[in-house]
Amino acid sequence: MLSLRSALACAAIFLAFDAALAQAPDIAETTALHGASSSALRDALHALWQDSPQIRAARAELEAARARERAAQQPLYNPTLSLDAENADVDRRSVSIGLTLDVSGKRRARAAEGAAVLLAGESAFEIARRDLAARWLRAWTATIIAQRQAQLGQHRLELMQRFDTLAAQRLTVGDISAPERDLAALALGEAQAAQATLLGDAASARATLRSLGDVPGDALPPLPAALPPPSHEFAARAAEELPDLQLATAQVQRSDAAATVARRNRIPDPTISLMGGQVRSGPLNDRIADRVVGLSISIPLPLLNSGSAEIDAARAEGDAAAAEMESRRLVLRAAQNESRERYDALREAADAFRSGRAAAFEDRTALLEKLWRAGEIGTSDYLVQLKQSLDTALSGLELENRLWQAWFDYLHATGRLVDWIDGHSLEASR
Repeated sequence: MLSLRSALACAAIFLAFDAALAQAPDIAETTALHGASSSALRDALHALWQDSPQIRAARAELEAARARERAAQQPLYNPTLSLDAENADVDRRSVSIGLTLDVSGKRRARAAEGAAVLLAGESAFEIARRDLAARWLRAWTATIIAQRQAQLGQHRLELMQRFDTLAAQRLTVGDISAPERDLAALALGEAQAAQATLLGDAASARATLRSLGDVPGDALPPLPAALPPPSHEFAARAAEELPDLQLATAQVQRSDAAATVARRNRIPDPTISLMGGQVRSGPLNDRIADRVVGLSISIPLPLLNSGSAEIDAARAEGDAAAAEMESRRLVLRAAQNESRERYDALREAADAFRSGRAAAFEDRTALLEKLWRAGEIGTSDYLVQLKQSLDTALSGLELENRLWQAWFDYLHATGRLVDWIDGHSLEASR
């Protein structure tokens, strides 16, 4: 149980903390990011989209889809030219040209399939840009918070080092006992171990960020001082507008078009050939030349392979794509609800943390040290309260990190991440 002196000291700490809060500027009044990304963050993300190998690969895939779409619009058959010559009892010289006719509309079916492939490629490209931005933003936030935690840990280490030095001095003059001196040494060792862990976490976060894009450390955009905006300022887009569902829809369209192509391929296309030439016949020294003109039509017979298996396969793929689209719709709806509820809860908690007593770490630690030096609180009470203050400050940073992670998850799930990056609010997007 705390002594009366310790209880009075704790009361003095809270009173001093309230006074510090009254004099501190309101965080909500500071100029910060609200409703859209900052210009520095926007520039960093656009540079990431431009230089990232992942986006370059996705852009190449999109160009390939565009080329396939153009190829699908081309005619299926090219004309054939044939030259024939024969020297025998009859000399024959002929030229023929033939063309296979697309009488079943295979070209139109292929063009529809190519358009669906292009739509899927465009959706996949948008998903690649969005997902890369989301991963980078999460890593960016984690890096900045980890750096802040490491700085706070360094401050804790300095406090423990100073406390250890003062404890040694006070032991020599008899102000504290040997067990209290040992407590100071143990606290210093714990702070050193904890600082090593925080530095390792900061290095890991930085490595994750660098794996997504080469951004110098001093070029990182600062994390805003204000909290991200309420979720209602960036309401969810309709499910049909989300690139994930657009990709699933395009895959359904491609499967349907592939089934149509398979059905059209079962219909044989005739080949028409026109031939013209000269034929010489008769005795060798007195042959008569006759001009000949011919027309031929050929058509393959689908006897050995009717193409029904390809139709069955295309239909099955279409059924699978339709089921996947419905599954994706359910997943997206659940993700939107979950991310919104989680973000709202974290934002409420972060707002309460900022407006409560837990935020004024510097004032509280300075007052604790002053009370300990004056002998108002004992060494064990000082360490307990200082550790609580440090743990609370670190928890506040972790809460801020989780809040921003939840904000990016919400924007990702609702299809508003690119809008937020480009500075489009809810009203502007309508």
